Amino acid sequence: MQIDLSGKTAVVTGSTAGIGFAIASNLADAGATVIINGRSEGSVGKAVDAMFTEASGRKLKGIAADVTTAQGTAALVEQAGAVDILVNNLGIFGAADPLEISDEEWLRYFEVNVLSAVRLTRLLLPGMQDRGWGRILNIASDSATVIPAEMIHYGVSKTALLGVSRGFAKAAAGTGVTVNSVIAGPTHTPGVEDFVYQLVDKELPWEQAQREFMKLHRPQSLIQRLIEPVEIANMVAYLASDLASATTGGALRVDGGYVDSILP
Repeated sequence: MQIDLSGKTAVVTGSTAGIGFAIASNLADAGATVIINGRSEGSVGKAVDAMFTEASGRKLKGIAADVTTAQGTAALVEQAGAVDILVNNLGIFGAADPLEISDEEWLRYFEVNVLSAVRLTRLLLPGMQDRGWGRILNIASDSATVIPAEMIHYGVSKTALLGVSRGFAKAAAGTGVTVNSVIAGPTHTPGVEDFVYQLVDKELPWEQAQREFMKLHRPQSLIQRLIEPVEIANMVAYLASDLASATTGGALRVDGGYVDSILP
């Protein structure tokens, strides 16, 4: 099987680092023109430069826009033009005492993790439907189905994102546009390293800290390690392609077997 996205334009939100960066790289390697998105011109520029350094032939465009706001979302859509593939990757997370999470913090998590995806889908889906082809992918989390006690607000926002994906898949029925979510398991990114050190001894070397974190806080993992971002990106590239034309309304797991279920 060969994934060919030549002639397609993809937007990946939150793609200046981590999982989003890996997804953008994979889509570009498959031939898509990829729009790198982040909040600041500086971070977007650095990400584009880094991707060109990895492979100079990639087709890339950087757009700095804050998609957690309606104004920023509209600016991104206006500059992007016709979009064939939308990957809603942007998200925030962090440990917090559930009894200490304020209304404002709950609303912030929904604004960033849920409404940013809803707004972009609402603006870009009609064009995909008119052209008869499109892919919308929402990056969810194992926390959507196994709500972690140390970050309930994050888990619940990702649960909502699964519902958003299923609902928009129904709205796109029969149009040639598919909408899916990818349930990412505990993944090795700089942000997750910070999160791990919130929960284990900060003096531990990284490899030991990672093992301690998995043993204490993610013992259900069947691979007993953090997932690498490219492993998430591989699933996204497949779902973004014609090869996955019969897959829609789904929640596909790349979680290292963390979720204790025989269903995808």
